[in-house]
Amino acid sequence: MNLSKIHHIAIICSNYQVSKHFYTEILGLKIIQETYRESRDSYKLDLQIGENDQIELFSFPNPPARPTSPESCGLRHLAFQVDNVEVTVNQLRLRDVEVEPIRIDEITGKKFTFFRDPDDLPLEIYEK
Repeated sequence: MNLSKIHHIAIICSNYQVSKHFYTEILGLKIIQETYRESRDSYKLDLQIGENDQIELFSFPNPPARPTSPESCGLRHLAFQVDNVEVTVNQLRLRDVEVEPIRIDEITGKKFTFFRDPDDLPLEIYEK
């Protein structure tokens, strides 16, 4: 088996327009392609992170709720690497995004913190 990298992260949102605004306007991710899938009454928005990474943002009619606590079974959180955590925190707060206090990873000594997307998905910024 030769798993060489993660191709994409898929997120199902409850309100497509709100999440599209959050990921493109607040987080500044570039739209690669937006597709409306009529047979599913669903949008698929491909977003670029850095040079090679992608998030696929999906909408579906009435998706079931999912536990989002960081300690729930399943995906714990999605982490973005940034050059400077303080600068990124300030940029998020200027866009009215609540951000937890900055912490230091006790293993690596790197700065990190968490915030949440419109569906309460925990997102992390981690210093390079």
